[in-house]
Amino acid sequence: MSDAAVVEGDLIARKEGSAGIIRLNRPKAINAVTLEMFHDIDKALDVFEADPDVAVIVLEGAGERGLCAGGDIRALWESSKVKGDLGKILWRDEYILNARIKKFPKPYVAFMDGIVMGGGVGLSAHSRHRVVTEKTKLAMPEVGLGFFPDVGGTYLLSRSPGEIGTYFGITGQTMNGPDAIYAKFADAVVPSAKLAALREALTKVRPGTASIEIDKLIAGFATGETSGPVAATHAKIDDWFAHDRMEDIVAALEADGSELAQATLKTLAEKSPRGMVVTLKLLRLARNAATLEECLVREYRAALEVFASDDFREGVRAAVIDKDRNPKWSPPRIGDVTPAMVAPYFAEIGADELKFPDGR
Repeated sequence: MSDAAVVEGDLIARKEGSAGIIRLNRPKAINAVTLEMFHDIDKALDVFEADPDVAVIVLEGAGERGLCAGGDIRALWESSKVKGDLGKILWRDEYILNARIKKFPKPYVAFMDGIVMGGGVGLSAHSRHRVVTEKTKLAMPEVGLGFFPDVGGTYLLSRSPGEIGTYFGITGQTMNGPDAIYAKFADAVVPSAKLAALREALTKVRPGTASIEIDKLIAGFATGETSGPVAATHAKIDDWFAHDRMEDIVAALEADGSELAQATLKTLAEKSPRGMVVTLKLLRLARNAATLEECLVREYRAALEVFASDDFREGVRAAVIDKDRNPKWSPPRIGDVTPAMVAPYFAEIGADELKFPDGR
């Protein structure tokens, strides 16, 4: 295959040297991903996987602001309002793509520069080689939208050390690059000024190069940082978030008079009570999951329930549509979230169950 583009438009995919480059190309929207873009990424991976001259995949984002700010939330909100089926279609195809990225047979390098949130995490944090920079702002803030960390987020967060993943999943707080490495969402910090040189080096990798050699190449550009600010508060976070009920997490924070505990309580007060309870249960179940696919199946069940919920529509309204930052959650308090409210998020969904191409 020549260097001609595989795909052009909101998703640019082309071969440069021995690298298959996938560039999210909606810079004005911080590369928020649409259903069509997921399909185009899948098509590009088909081409690059079949081409023996492609040695490595490189994922990047257009513009200066970030790799990807997440999915096309406004389109999902509009579909949810009219009881449409965009959620069912988009999340199914997105989650299947997330699983494909994790198992992709060729080295897959993600440049997680700038903002990386939600769907952007799904496209990057499951890859084999995850590069962050001093500009990285990585977050899974979905609980603030009446949702939960999806795209395999429950799998990733449940594998962070101690309760670090519980903390980031429920608060939606932002990780910097070294935080992301500490939380096992990334592998190396490379200064943003060196990304172009790393990219150039990757386009010259020989086909058949093993992942360990790609790691060595990236290490030559990396700073060696492995932990950020969150590491200093790890012990406290473990104390606060080790509980299996949101009421107990809140009580632990209330019992701690520190400034950080009080700030964390304030953050939780802004989130969807139902979203927090569902997220915590998903994270606890994910700890015992053998595979990413197992977590994605569970997330898909919960996502379809979210899509039909008033909390999702209200959360998106307050954050994205009206931007008044004043959502009216239902129910408004954690103590009012009953087991009967939570149960549908975890129920089997028959013919709509998420199924992977290889039958898993």
